[in-house]
Amino acid sequence: MAESNILDRDFYARPAIEVARDCLGKILVHGKNAGRIVETEAYLGVDDRAAHAWRGLTDRTRVIFGPPGHAYIYFIYGMYECLNFVAEPEGQAGCVLIRAVEPLAGIPAMRRRRPAVMRIEDLASGPGKLTRAMGISRKQNGADLTEGPLQVRGMRQDTRFEVEVTPRIGIRHCADWPLRFLIADNRFVSR
Repeated sequence: MAESNILDRDFYARPAIEVARDCLGKILVHGKNAGRIVETEAYLGVDDRAAHAWRGLTDRTRVIFGPPGHAYIYFIYGMYECLNFVAEPEGQAGCVLIRAVEPLAGIPAMRRRRPAVMRIEDLASGPGKLTRAMGISRKQNGADLTEGPLQVRGMRQDTRFEVEVTPRIGIRHCADWPLRFLIADNRFVSR
């Protein structure tokens, strides 16, 4: 990853909507695994009934209210772990759900973690799929994304792409809010 830089804390210390959009095309790295972020969703804290932080500060949401640039990882449906990036200045809740990545490195290990998957497009095309493929778990909850084995990198020379904006999916509250961002026509996004 010599042609990339780890994103600094200032990248995350902005409104969650901006961070969600700007994460597209960035590289998510966990150890020897890497994937290009192709789909995200923004969650707006206490003003967003779909956000975990909607009810305020709890033991579960403490990370979301903390310093930006940390991982918030939670368990859902009794089987999936989901990765979020904490956004907004410290004390203000907001986060970005990473919905899909395009696998770039560590693909043999990703295939071992998801042995039933036949097509590379399906390895990390959903929030639970990508964490399993990349070996990310709740053990990394609270991890600092600006250092360590779980990080996000920006390419020194970004490629251009069109961003598609849609309502979020898989939620009940505020589902019509246009806070899902994806690289248009990318075959690695969730279905």
